[in-house]
Amino acid sequence: METDTITAISTPMGEGAIAIVRLSGPEAVSISNELFQGKDLSKADSHTMHYGKIIDPETNEVAEEVMVSIMRAPKTFTREDVVEINCHGGLVSVNRVLEIVLAKGARLAEPGEFTKRAFLNGRIDLSQAEAVMDLIRAKTDRAMNVALKQMDGRLSKLIQSLRQKLLETLAHVEVNIDYPEYDDVEEMSHNMMEEKTKEVLEEVKKLLQTAQQGKILREGLATAIIGRPNVGKSSLMNALVHENKAIVTEVPGTTRDVIEEYVNVRGVPLRLVDTAGIRETEDIVERIGVEKSRQVLKEADLILLVLNYGDELTAEDEKLFEAVRDLDVIVIVNKTDLEPQLDMERVQTLADKHPVITTALLHEKGIDELEQAISQVFFEGELDTGDMTYVSNVRHVQLLKQAKQALEDALNGMEMDMPIDMVQIDVTRTWEILGEIVGDTVHESLIDQLFSQFCLGK
Repeated sequence: METDTITAISTPMGEGAIAIVRLSGPEAVSISNELFQGKDLSKADSHTMHYGKIIDPETNEVAEEVMVSIMRAPKTFTREDVVEINCHGGLVSVNRVLEIVLAKGARLAEPGEFTKRAFLNGRIDLSQAEAVMDLIRAKTDRAMNVALKQMDGRLSKLIQSLRQKLLETLAHVEVNIDYPEYDDVEEMSHNMMEEKTKEVLEEVKKLLQTAQQGKILREGLATAIIGRPNVGKSSLMNALVHENKAIVTEVPGTTRDVIEEYVNVRGVPLRLVDTAGIRETEDIVERIGVEKSRQVLKEADLILLVLNYGDELTAEDEKLFEAVRDLDVIVIVNKTDLEPQLDMERVQTLADKHPVITTALLHEKGIDELEQAISQVFFEGELDTGDMTYVSNVRHVQLLKQAKQALEDALNGMEMDMPIDMVQIDVTRTWEILGEIVGDTVHESLIDQLFSQFCLGK
């Protein structure tokens, strides 16, 4: 366990009703008690809250009126003594309290150090610690539910059970090799190793099948809105966001840059990008926006291609269809309240297997149908986050891919009748790789790198 006491502001900076200065470590209670005017905190029961004042030792004046929570080890997040000083939520007041606490001997916490201590003290494993950050960054209820289940240890328990299965298999085979009491011991060891390896491989494959959906829930779909100028791209963004984020005018080329916004569409987080209309232009500023739009197009997971029902299909429209032919696309025919000029049969032909949705965005028509189409493109309707264990972390996905390869190498070795002790090398490697997910076999430098991505007070 760590021997020093750390502190940090654990609430977002800015004005609010309450701000919290958190302390964790062996001197958390004694440091707080020296500054606190009220009940003797050293005698306070664990998990109680007390009203009082923080006194500045230098001036002996009241620095802040506070509520102090006392939580004693080991029943705390870090398994150390934890104190939370609840201040008024202003920049000046909370920083003043933090400075006083630091002057009394606490050390400013590094990013993610509270969660790191929870991991090092055995309160949570590494995958649960990473889920804390996923929970903080969750953009939708579904993403939050996945993070909560991972924090609760669902992924950890599955990984640990797979590791235990491999470990028992390795131990059993090792005993058979060392004590060959039966003539058919080699065949028994081979059959057992093959059976258990296949079982673990199937579980790893199931987890990897959830990776795409898990990544979407965690990071959001990079969704590009494209189309010629003035077809209604900014109106579409405003309709999905339910706010007027983008400027909407009758003048083509109004959007000169890429506008980004997160939006929740039926539980699917979209990182929505409203691009400048793609067309040939002499305007230097607009041309830069068009080039950025083309770059966004290359990086997008989903394309919303917008057409104008009141215009005839142009060569530029056909070029856009060609550019997105092999991507996930939803075609949106907007402004259906206008006199029809668009050849819908031609649009259906160009769209091929991609869905075509008709909208009149200024009159809020067709938005529900569009949201349903977005949900169906990726999740075939509804996404089940109930009983499934989702893998959403990029590090976990990479490790599972390595584990899958190691298991396949082991099975290939068995098919080639390689000696069982050679096959054991790949199975042992799988056990070690899976251990990296939960932190049992992970390198210290990786732990430091992971927790450095957390916010300061977590």
